[in-house]
Amino acid sequence: MKTNLTLIGMPGAGKSTIGIILAKNLSLGFIDTDVLIQINQQRSLQEIIDASDYLHLRQVEADEISKLNLSNHVIATGGSAAYSPRAMEHLARISFIVFLEVSFAELNRRITNFETRGIAKADHQSFQDLFDERQLLYRRYADITLDCDGLDQETAARQIAQLYRSLPAG
Repeated sequence: MKTNLTLIGMPGAGKSTIGIILAKNLSLGFIDTDVLIQINQQRSLQEIIDASDYLHLRQVEADEISKLNLSNHVIATGGSAAYSPRAMEHLARISFIVFLEVSFAELNRRITNFETRGIAKADHQSFQDLFDERQLLYRRYADITLDCDGLDQETAARQIAQLYRSLPAG
């Protein structure tokens, strides 16, 4: 039975902040997979990338997500979770997946630390390239897509909570 709600989307989409508000509003637990990785690896995401490469971070992320065994939680994933079919299929089994869709222009305004944020991307890859590549993946796995442009975090959380309450379990 699906008792979890997973938020996916680009870095800067608001997954963590909206996830905390949503968990509080729905009386659910909250887990941020980026924080989980940092705790279990004892390093920041950027340190993981610097010590190996972005593909290693994606593998660590897939492994951590695939081990999740919980219920009644809001799960905020890292932006690159959608690269792993294994991780996303696991999330689809245990949760409803919501894509927090935010325009490139808005993300570009929000993210000022693109090069040091711990974003799993190729060295040559621009933020625009990453955005274009990931949009297809997010749409592929999402049960629900919420256009977050122009929405504050409280409103986005409220809209997701309403959708969640109307979904059939399982």
